[in-house]
Amino acid sequence: HVQLVESGGGSVQAGGSLRLSCAVSGYTNSFYRMAWFRQAPGKGREGVALCYPGGSRTDYTESVKGRFTISQDNAKNTLYLQMNSLKPEDTAMYCCAAAIYGRDRWWSANAYDYRGQGTQVTVS
Repeated sequence: HVQLVESGGGSVQAGGSLRLSCAVSGYTNSFYRMAWFRQAPGKGREGVALCYPGGSRTDYTESVKGRFTISQDNAKNTLYLQMNSLKPEDTAMYCCAAAIYGRDRWWSANAYDYRGQGTQVTVS
């Protein structure tokens, strides 16, 4: 079955960087799109970054533009999120998601078929 497993989270000081990874297994085709979401305590799930296959198109929520970069390594079946200039408000559980077909807006949690368990990012 399809599994998405995130790693790379941790605690970092404001201004620091982290790179999150999302390893995909159990799926041999290309997903329609993949994305990173985050959820801070007491807040709703937020779409952070979008990537279409081969990086043909990417998009970001406004608050992370210029600081975060989403990318894919198809050979490794891995999705990445490079996060630079981190701020305390970036503190959240980050998870990756994958859609096998397109529907809804990319930042909608309902637009995805698979989701990982998440990795915690804490910025102080």
